[in-house]
Amino acid sequence: MGFEIDQKGFYGEFGGAYIPEMLYPNIRELEENYLKIIGSEQFREQFRRLLQDYAGRPTPLFRADRLSEHYGTNIYLKREDLNHTGAHKINNTIGQILMARHLGKRRIIAETGAGQHGVATATVCALTGVNCIVYMGALDVERQSPNVKKMKMLGAEVVPVHSGNKTLKDATNEAIRDWINHPVETYYIIGSVVGPHPYPDMVTRFQSVISEEIRLQLAEKTGRDFPDYLVACVGGGSNAAGAYYHYLDDERVRLISAEAAGMGVNSGQTAATSLLGRTGIIHGSRTLLMQDEDGQIQEPYSISAGLDYPGVGPLHSWLAKTGRSTVYAATDEEALQAALLCTRKEGIIPALETAHALAVLDKITPGKEETVVVNLSGRGDKDMETYINRLSL
Repeated sequence: MGFEIDQKGFYGEFGGAYIPEMLYPNIRELEENYLKIIGSEQFREQFRRLLQDYAGRPTPLFRADRLSEHYGTNIYLKREDLNHTGAHKINNTIGQILMARHLGKRRIIAETGAGQHGVATATVCALTGVNCIVYMGALDVERQSPNVKKMKMLGAEVVPVHSGNKTLKDATNEAIRDWINHPVETYYIIGSVVGPHPYPDMVTRFQSVISEEIRLQLAEKTGRDFPDYLVACVGGGSNAAGAYYHYLDDERVRLISAEAAGMGVNSGQTAATSLLGRTGIIHGSRTLLMQDEDGQIQEPYSISAGLDYPGVGPLHSWLAKTGRSTVYAATDEEALQAALLCTRKEGIIPALETAHALAVLDKITPGKEETVVVNLSGRGDKDMETYINRLSL
């Protein structure tokens, strides 16, 4: 079974572009140009050079000896936390701002949850001299204060959103409203593999550098270019989409998606979208979505701002529906303990999002000779206050 997007922007039954009429010109402009621009020699060279010289790629693939011993298998960490700005998000923002420049756009808007996409957007806007407005839920502004300060220092305008749950969903709603009101001069950088076509495919392509590097690095370290298990956290799912991309049709690789169970999958305070969600439409695409019997979106909850989203990217919905990926959910407490274990065993403080991927290592049973790659999507600087308070450090 192929997992590429089709011409109408669908992965199986999920995807598409369900958008207000006023946004059709923007989406059509992107849809008609993105593959042509991405495929051009000029774009590829600009993107490659900035990833290498500015973002710091390739990121290392590190064999975590003490975690490997703890779990009785071979664990490798793909160190996306070592990118400039501390997460995988910079891969996408470099790609999309280059895209915006090719399209002649001079005003950039973005939404952010954990703040990593906002920081990455503000960073590349500063680099290229473009105006930057970042929408962020008021709750996330409060719990991700270090990233808010970084965005402001980089020259971005940070707009707190007080509607709804005051988190990522609400920030995305406001960003879309802005785009509707400023359709001609504005480019909207979506931070994950969500939204209307062609965003899920475009962001996946920009993030696919992760799996491209994993293949080369694994071959060098182990003599074969694929792992037995590939583990990544999934909120919208861009780090996971990038880590999975070159393995989507390779059945030898078990794709493991880690979602946020919050206080427990059935607690009513959760963000375990793929496990609880039903097909619906959110932010321009058909996907799995947490909703009540009347189809109203149910507010998600997670200790992690980057996983606190009621939907999931359409690619991940299709992977889960077809059984190509196996979805596990980790609670707040499991994520906290997994973060502490990684920190104490390997001297690496992971982001709370990544901690959920580490937490599901307790839920899978790889063999002693098997290889597990965990995509370490971000570093934990932004979450230190939560760690200190919750772990009583």
